[in-house]
Amino acid sequence: MGFISAIKETLSRHKDSGAYLSGFKKTSSIFRSHSKELSKNFKGVNDEFLEDLTVMLLEADVGIETADEICHRLVGKVEEKFFITFNSTMDMLFEIMADIYNESSIAPLKFNDDGLTVILLVGVNGSGKTTTAAKLCHRYQQENKKVMLVAADTFRAGAVDQLLTWGERLHAPCYAGKDKEDPSSVIMDGISKAKADGMDIVICDTAGRLQTKINLMNELNKMSRVVEKACGHKADQTLLVLDATTGQNGLSQAELFNETTSLDGIILTKMDGTAKGGIVLPIKHKLDLPVYYIGLGEGMDDLKPFDLNDYLASLAMEMYDVY
Repeated sequence: MGFISAIKETLSRHKDSGAYLSGFKKTSSIFRSHSKELSKNFKGVNDEFLEDLTVMLLEADVGIETADEICHRLVGKVEEKFFITFNSTMDMLFEIMADIYNESSIAPLKFNDDGLTVILLVGVNGSGKTTTAAKLCHRYQQENKKVMLVAADTFRAGAVDQLLTWGERLHAPCYAGKDKEDPSSVIMDGISKAKADGMDIVICDTAGRLQTKINLMNELNKMSRVVEKACGHKADQTLLVLDATTGQNGLSQAELFNETTSLDGIILTKMDGTAKGGIVLPIKHKLDLPVYYIGLGEGMDDLKPFDLNDYLASLAMEMYDVY
């Protein structure tokens, strides 16, 4: 059984397979339409094939650097074979994509077993941070954790009220800052309150900062320092909430946020079937940042742990004419 067939079979057995297939539908359609043409004209991994393959990867938001690396590795793999078919070439392609994502080990998300776990959610306005904070809260509540939300996005109109509303729906305490209050002081007080109340996890919804405004990015750095002061250690998790529909701009966001706050990983939101999912690969390839969760819908249960094989199988699932 080839690599693609194996991961497709694995995905078909997962309870979240429908959500994955729906979320990556656009990218899967790109792979399907291009693979039909690639298959029709296949005469080996020559310059024409590599050029067309690069176009497919770029349309899927993989980005030029990662696309070039994939093609370079494919040429190397093909040189080791005595005979190749289009199907075997596609298997090698997806194996390479898996290798690039798994190049370095991915640490599990950190939780503080001896005290409060602090999670900082960062990202630009409109990325879905506040809703993601609520979804994470719900997820950890299902694991019988005591979770507090901290509404530190005090500058966006309605952000605090939005998180307070989510807190009420989830029956989770929410520490809220006042309008225009210093976000760092809100986080400091929220952590103190969470400690006093014996919480297991505190999720901080930080102000949505435009990555091009250095002074505002520095404020995020200040928030990180405040957490260290309040807890005696850095935030257990600093996660960038990234809107999948932003495409390659998402990579730029990740680069600048990582420089400022030292990210642990990514939560990819708005994978509702209209976004392209290729951004997963360049973020891991260039920044060594894994995707921990993906948002596949609006419901509280639609924040799913990222699974690489399910992701790749979803991209390849519509290639029925090939596999």
